[in-house]
Amino acid sequence: MTRSRQSGDGPGLSRRRMLTGAAVLLGGAFAAPALSGCTQAAASGVTNLSYWHLLSGGDGITMATLVADVEKALGDVTVDQTVLAWGAPYYTKLAMAAAGGRAPDIAIMHASRVTGWAPGGLLDPWDLDLLAEFGVSEDTFKPRIWEKGFTDDKLYSVALDSHPFITFFNTDVADEAGVLNSDGTLIETSTPDAFIEMALEMQAVTGQHGLSWGYLNDGAQLWRLFYTLYKQHGADMVLETGKPAEFDEDAAIESLEFMTKLVDGTVAATNSDINNGIAEFAGGKSGMLFSGVWELRTLQDAGIAFDATTIPTLYGTPAVYADSHTFVLPHQSNPDETKRRAAYEFMSTLLKDSIEWAGAGHIPAYLPVIDDPAYGDLIPQAHYADAADLINYDPPAWFTGSGSNFQNYFLDAIQGVMLGGTTPEAGFASFIGRINTLLSKPNPVTV
Repeated sequence: MTRSRQSGDGPGLSRRRMLTGAAVLLGGAFAAPALSGCTQAAASGVTNLSYWHLLSGGDGITMATLVADVEKALGDVTVDQTVLAWGAPYYTKLAMAAAGGRAPDIAIMHASRVTGWAPGGLLDPWDLDLLAEFGVSEDTFKPRIWEKGFTDDKLYSVALDSHPFITFFNTDVADEAGVLNSDGTLIETSTPDAFIEMALEMQAVTGQHGLSWGYLNDGAQLWRLFYTLYKQHGADMVLETGKPAEFDEDAAIESLEFMTKLVDGTVAATNSDINNGIAEFAGGKSGMLFSGVWELRTLQDAGIAFDATTIPTLYGTPAVYADSHTFVLPHQSNPDETKRRAAYEFMSTLLKDSIEWAGAGHIPAYLPVIDDPAYGDLIPQAHYADAADLINYDPPAWFTGSGSNFQNYFLDAIQGVMLGGTTPEAGFASFIGRINTLLSKPNPVTV
């Protein structure tokens, strides 16, 4: 799909209007951060960029390495990284910086959050012609990932990766259970009953559980599995402001019923959180783990024999939940053109060198990296690379996305279902009721 060139600022908003809208969107009153995105060139002829992100731990170390490599490659660009706490703290400060005239030159956002920001003028669009000049274009990304960056026919985000919800499996346990193919892959399971049967074969080996999946007090984990199963029904969920939610109730209820069957105390623990789930799998006490690709390094450090694969298609339509880390241009009323061009060069150079980012488990979004034989040598990363063709982001709405309260609302309604305190029908109805209340209100950054 070809898009026209984009230029100019987002919708015109007063500073007071942007600040108020951003505060409401992010859930409370707070002061704009003292951090400034306006830094001076370190020396004559050197362009200094301010770069904000929310990547910590192993991801933060990898990103710091990538930034250093880009600085070395470019020579005349330096990058000051500001790392803020994941989730609401990060998005709060980034929104207020963009609204208050202190935006960094470039930042990381989850793709699922862009929908709520772009219409309110908190982000500036990328210029497609300038991107193409630096080797970044539609044909260098998977269609789903490239199109996700668009809002109202303008490109507001460029993906660094996709990070899907996948299946890790213990190869020793799977082999002893007889559920491996001759090439070392898991046997195909194409129905819920077949998957449970495979998990029980592994449970017979471990003596504890066949599957680890932590969900307790974790709306993100609950939502990731639910939305994977829901989309495998071929079902859509449309959240349009001013209208009630559109959804497939039968697909939702069937997905929740299957999830409750998993946490029966044998297939998987009845009430485990994600930390216990990871520890259980890393300790060889289960055969499989449902979690995100970002857990790869933790499992490698555990020293167990494992592989990974895309979550099996149990309801007919291949689909997985995922999000993407993306590069965005936080709104600047009068951007420095030298810095703006340097931001394009920095971003494109980092994309082209993102094979190291794959080492953290993420699937690089830039196709030439995926097509490089070096990526094919990464195991197990290459074994779940096909998930990038199947990913499904949160249904677009101003209140959805990673680090938002949307998944917490799902937790509030659905955890009782998993614990047996309420029915799938009642739990899902409660969730939709809360969503419809939000849909009755306009995006606060546009009012």
